[in-house]
Amino acid sequence: MPLARETKIYKTFMVSISLTIIAVLSGIFFITTARTRQLIDEENTIRARTLFNSIVLARKWNANHDGVYVEKKKGDKSNPYLTDPDIRTTDGKVYTKKNTALMTREISEYAEKEGLFKFHLTSLNLLNPANKPDDFETRALSLFEKGIKETSHTEKKDGITYFRYMAPLYIEKECLQCHSNQGYKIGEVRGGISITFDIENIRSKLETNTIYAIIFGLLSTSFLLGLIFLFTVRLMKKTSEIQQRFEHLAITDGLTGIFNRRHIMTRFNEEFERAQRLKKNLGCIMIDIDRFKSINDEFGHLVGDEVLREVSVRIKNSIRIYDVLGRYGGEEFLIVLPDTDFDNTRSLAERIRENVKADMFLAADMPLHIHITISSGIARMTDGDRSIDDIIKRADEGLYKAKNSGRDRVEWL
Repeated sequence: MPLARETKIYKTFMVSISLTIIAVLSGIFFITTARTRQLIDEENTIRARTLFNSIVLARKWNANHDGVYVEKKKGDKSNPYLTDPDIRTTDGKVYTKKNTALMTREISEYAEKEGLFKFHLTSLNLLNPANKPDDFETRALSLFEKGIKETSHTEKKDGITYFRYMAPLYIEKECLQCHSNQGYKIGEVRGGISITFDIENIRSKLETNTIYAIIFGLLSTSFLLGLIFLFTVRLMKKTSEIQQRFEHLAITDGLTGIFNRRHIMTRFNEEFERAQRLKKNLGCIMIDIDRFKSINDEFGHLVGDEVLREVSVRIKNSIRIYDVLGRYGGEEFLIVLPDTDFDNTRSLAERIRENVKADMFLAADMPLHIHITISSGIARMTDGDRSIDDIIKRADEGLYKAKNSGRDRVEWL
């Protein structure tokens, strides 16, 4: 697999994993936040419902006693909607009647003054205009007429968030004492009581927790992505090393460490096309180790292998950095010489021949001194060449000529 394609796959993998982690963590965050808000709303509803039921019980107690008389203090006003709301005792004290509606309103005022909560008795069919419903209460009362048992929502006023709850009041026998003239029947919706209390503190804590959750999520995501990135980089590096190793093995001769035949032929074709395209010179040297079979027969194949390795080293040390050397087969070597004319090809071939035979070969682990020579055939690209086979054929024929002319020489056609 080409490295660029491999890198693209890893980048796609990283992006996919990153998006998946972000999506999962985002989903968890939003679900958790939504569930937390839901639980808070449920707790607020339970609190409001409890308050509503307490008020209803107090109203029922008041109604069952036909109202409650309390001593009238200075500044207290009598209920204008009651007939003879005041009584005077024999000792001269005045007591005024507190019916359910008035008691409800006054308890609400006490609770509001203490900063606890506020509740409001209201109806769509009013006796007291002071009990006029607001928008939320009007909508709630309409829902009660349709059979809805309770409703709630949150609203913001003067920068403070409030929870609002409302449930209906139904006509009971005791209610008809005050509302008999309004045409109500027992069991009908008389109105409702709304409960309002401040939840700004809860909301602020929720927002703070949300911020902490976002920060934690970002840190966690960054940490996970960092780990994945480091793992991926190490994996890419390791894979790249393995790939390069396989690529090296695919183009390298296992014995000598130079290019194998398949790759030297590939490179020869590339240089041939380049030379034709750019009108450049191209030289070729075919080399064969003289009497190599005798070396194998006399000293063994292990020594023969060492000879092949040493010859390849001496050839490699003799050529230029941009020349291409490969093992053509057996004891034969092929050298491709880009931008090289015939004279320079011949000079290089002679230098290689001299360098190969300059020193005796010392066989490893054996007290052997072996004299090695090589024969070479050279050729250059001509206008009539249709492929590298034409050049190789002439070089091979030059090599054959060198062999037949006594070896240890460079020949050409």
